[in-house]
Amino acid sequence: MTRHICLHGAESTGKSTLAPRLAFKLGALVVPEYGRTYAEANGTEFDEIDLLAIFDGHVAATKAALAQKPEWLVSDTDPLMTQAWAIMLLGRRLPEIDLWDETADLYLVPAMDLPWQEDGTRLFGSDLARRQFMDVAIGELERRNLPWAWVTGDGNERLENALGAIQAAGLV
Repeated sequence: MTRHICLHGAESTGKSTLAPRLAFKLGALVVPEYGRTYAEANGTEFDEIDLLAIFDGHVAATKAALAQKPEWLVSDTDPLMTQAWAIMLLGRRLPEIDLWDETADLYLVPAMDLPWQEDGTRLFGSDLARRQFMDVAIGELERRNLPWAWVTGDGNERLENALGAIQAAGLV
């Protein structure tokens, strides 16, 4: 049975850096952040159609990875972050995402202890907007009663803290 870890939370918190490093340590497959791929190809002026396309992309990529029956899977976000985007950008939830129930075993939420870095796909760079986005993201986890843990630190410390959270959750 695959143990599934998902990185979740506000922009520019190191999720995309942590995902492959964590996967290497666990011997895991990585599901990249589909929203980034979509934004790079289509821009960042998302409407409901775009967000549902991102949702579908997340689901398809995760199913393809799970079909390989890996021992570990690390997702660089999932549809719950797409729902957070919907709340932030559209001011409402998307029912299709509310019905989605293929959640990870553990969500790791990197803290906002790294400096903001613009990369052309990020929208919420002010301190206030980042905090609001993080609150919405965590709210999605709590609304569903999903297990999650903060991950703090920089570089190797962040990686070790992520591994410690996985161990504390009883997944290793």
